[in-house]
Amino acid sequence: MKKKNNPFFTVYACLVYIFLYLPIAVVIAFSFNTSKMNIVFEGFTFDWYVSMWSNTLLMDAFKNTIIVAAISTLLATILGTLCAVGLNRFEFKLKGLISASLYIPIVIPELVFAIAMLILFSSMDITMNMATLIISHVTFSMPFVVITVRSRIAGHDPSIEEAARDLGANEIRTFFRVTLPMIAPGVLSGAMLALTLSLDDVVVSFFTAGVDSQILPLRILSMVKKGISPDVNALSTLMIIGSVLLLVGTTVVQGRLEKQEEA
Repeated sequence: MKKKNNPFFTVYACLVYIFLYLPIAVVIAFSFNTSKMNIVFEGFTFDWYVSMWSNTLLMDAFKNTIIVAAISTLLATILGTLCAVGLNRFEFKLKGLISASLYIPIVIPELVFAIAMLILFSSMDITMNMATLIISHVTFSMPFVVITVRSRIAGHDPSIEEAARDLGANEIRTFFRVTLPMIAPGVLSGAMLALTLSLDDVVVSFFTAGVDSQILPLRILSMVKKGISPDVNALSTLMIIGSVLLLVGTTVVQGRLEKQEEA
């Protein structure tokens, strides 16, 4: 027997969604505002979507953001996947300690992690630049990939890999033809999580970015004191649209991979 919908839970769910998405809707709406103050909506215009391309500082920061996010996501996904497979497949000393230590970058305050990275680079006399920023992003996002992929590995049957090796496939061929396709949905989820962490990071980037490696969150942070111009809202809107399209595409790919595995 189906239970009737409780009006209280319906209202509660609506309030939660409003709380989550109303700020995003405001950013999108004010990207079309004719006013520069971003306080009152005075009129509709597309001018900010045109003027943002001539904002050199903003576009350079956006380019750096995409470069850092792409490289750090790729490295974190590769290293995290290999780490997850190794921890699942092999038994060795200190395995439990290594598994537990993966949670340290996740549970400690981000400020503490950022200061630790700053001290590390300073003690090695490394000048803060794009490389230090990418290394920092890989370091704090890789544990999320490992945990996501390990949860996926725990759900598949290891006898399939054993069957592949019995049929003559070596370790490398087994990994690329059997293991990787089975854990691909988990790898994609970990990659999306790493990408999200890299795109919106402020604290770690503030301590490890150089003068020539400013990313968009830091650029917007520096603009807060003088007021954020509407072209930032326009760029943010385009990033929101791109993120939604990427999420939809990833979800479709994951669904197809799940169906192929079931087949």
